[in-house]
Amino acid sequence: MSTARPPLPPFTAETAAQKVRMAEDGWNTRDPQRVSLAYTPDSVWRNRDEFLSGREQIVEFLTRKWAKEHQYALRKQLWAFTENRIAVRFQYEWHDADGRWWRSHGNELWEFDPDGLMSRREASINDAAISEADRTIFGPRPADEDPR
Repeated sequence: MSTARPPLPPFTAETAAQKVRMAEDGWNTRDPQRVSLAYTPDSVWRNRDEFLSGREQIVEFLTRKWAKEHQYALRKQLWAFTENRIAVRFQYEWHDADGRWWRSHGNELWEFDPDGLMSRREASINDAAISEADRTIFGPRPADEDPR
């Protein structure tokens, strides 16, 4: 059974944008097992101040993340790409257990293996408190929403 996750490197503007949208759609499922399958079994992550290695740690991390970040809704945008690397900027909104809303935003650097699985992810993220009235992201991206 193939583990390939098209589109595969080397990326074009079109395939890099497709890869970014697929990542956004996957993360918006909030399903740690499903999301982890986009990464190599030995994928290395830096997420804020946490360092992870391997799918098991990725699943544990995402499980903790989405237990804390209620109504998580994400948008990613292609920033740049090369043959097997993609840079994105993103923002997502969520509320904590006390009902306070947050907008988290940052940048990610991705590196892919030849099968299109992400072997490295580096994420820098900042959080800003917002009011519920200031929310701009509601659930997964509708098909007709401009990805810019």
